[in-house]
Amino acid sequence: MVNLVQNIVLVTIILVFALLEIRSRKHEHFHATADDTKLELFMFLALLAVSQPFIFAVTAKLSALAMPEQRNAWAHLPWWAMGAILLIADDMTQYWWHRVSHSPRLWPLHRAHHTAHYMSIRITYRNNFFYYLMMPGLWASGVLIYLGFGNAYLVYIVIKLAVILGAHSAVPWDAPLYRVKWLHPLAWVLERTVVTPATHWAHHALTNDDGIGHYKGNFGNLLFVWDLLFGTAKITRRYPSRVGLQDDLVFGKERWFVEMFYPLIHSRRAHSALVPGGRAYAETETDGDGRPEAPAAVSKT
Repeated sequence: MVNLVQNIVLVTIILVFALLEIRSRKHEHFHATADDTKLELFMFLALLAVSQPFIFAVTAKLSALAMPEQRNAWAHLPWWAMGAILLIADDMTQYWWHRVSHSPRLWPLHRAHHTAHYMSIRITYRNNFFYYLMMPGLWASGVLIYLGFGNAYLVYIVIKLAVILGAHSAVPWDAPLYRVKWLHPLAWVLERTVVTPATHWAHHALTNDDGIGHYKGNFGNLLFVWDLLFGTAKITRRYPSRVGLQDDLVFGKERWFVEMFYPLIHSRRAHSALVPGGRAYAETETDGDGRPEAPAAVSKT
């Protein structure tokens, strides 16, 4: 029941942001390929119909076997306590999962999220299929639902989904906060509390050279507090002019099914992180046209 209600709310939020993007006509500049669309659509459906239901079903079954007397045992907790527990068990663990996913070993499971050359709500769940199956926060949330957090989780996930979708939206909701001077104090508080388009777009930036990009930081999903607390925050109140990955410019984009199902399917690209022993592209100097050169020897990043 929790999963059904969550999916209905999720689709509703997505439709609202989609209408905003369509109204702004930003979608006309995406130039998304057929592979982009397939990866984003199939991963969205896989998360809603396969990964999350599977995780919640397994955690419910295992919890019932391991602690049958604890079903709904924490249902009496006040809302603020449930919220705090969810922020730690789901959002903070997702921060760390996201952060370690930028390490060489786990990068292939998250790389797909950064291969989009546009920002939009459509890329929110663009990831490798196994990225969500291995996400600690989803497993922890499944256990908490068994313990009685069902209704609290629905409220929490609505707030979190709205923030995450807003952070990826092609229409940055925080832009007016930076333009209007009397709104600057509100902007200061918000950008240090929750993830905003400006801070998250920086994480998707094509390069760090512009002083805006910060693709090895700004890992938060709901709360930006984690980035401030763990030293990975960068706030500029600006948006990078380009997003995506340098190696796609050099070697061409990976096929959607490779990005989604690696390591079951391997890349055939000249240089790729999506092959056994493959290495992530190392950002190097650019050539005279401003395009990155392929390195003679690529080291892990």
